[in-house]
Amino acid sequence: MTIALRRRLLAEFIGTALLVAAVVGSGIMAAALSPGDVGLQLLENSIATALALGALILIFGPVSGAHFNPVVSAADWFLGRRVGTGLTVRDLAGYTVAQILGAIAGSVLANLMFDLAAVDLSSKDRAAGNLWLGEVVATTGLILLIFALARSGRAPVAPAAVGAYIGAAYWFTSSTSFANPAVTIGRAFTDTFAGIAPASVPGFLAAQLLGLAVGVGLLAALYPDAGQAADQVVVPINERDPALDRRP
Repeated sequence: MTIALRRRLLAEFIGTALLVAAVVGSGIMAAALSPGDVGLQLLENSIATALALGALILIFGPVSGAHFNPVVSAADWFLGRRVGTGLTVRDLAGYTVAQILGAIAGSVLANLMFDLAAVDLSSKDRAAGNLWLGEVVATTGLILLIFALARSGRAPVAPAAVGAYIGAAYWFTSSTSFANPAVTIGRAFTDTFAGIAPASVPGFLAAQLLGLAVGVGLLAALYPDAGQAADQVVVPINERDPALDRRP
């Protein structure tokens, strides 16, 4: 028996919320501890995010796969649909809603933890062609990494690998690697170091969707049978509910 959808959606909601809380909260802390030094702030923010992401994948991966990202879920559905693996359309819709709501909740949680207004829309403009290109690169690389790990049987190392990639992409992309539509939307609800102005969100979302398309296209060329491993993304889900083993 596969894990019930409601449990997987709860895992996606909580996991995405805690991820955004880590991104926003560490950004607030970094700005407070290292005022005037943006480079050090980014270093602190990126390290905290990478470590938190790895830990969250370990916690929630066995329940939902720990996608925490609509483009990852969309790629999982698209690549697996022909061979009957991965998410169904119903799963994809549920994951996407849970991830977006979780991301917003994560920003609200971080704001409250640091005694700020629960909702304070960001004023940080991030609308520029070079930033959108950075998002295409970051998203493409993330999709390639996750599905290459699954296809080659190395999904168990995903917590470390995905955390390391996002931490590095903070520094090698001009956009500081949002690479996640849900996180992008959530970060619009905080006017802090990690925020993004609502007016800048559509450009980032479009770039991330383009990165999704490029990533899937490259996977088709590099790993034509990548869809067969869609059930292993981001990490394998425990297919059997342990509660069943305790029944008489």
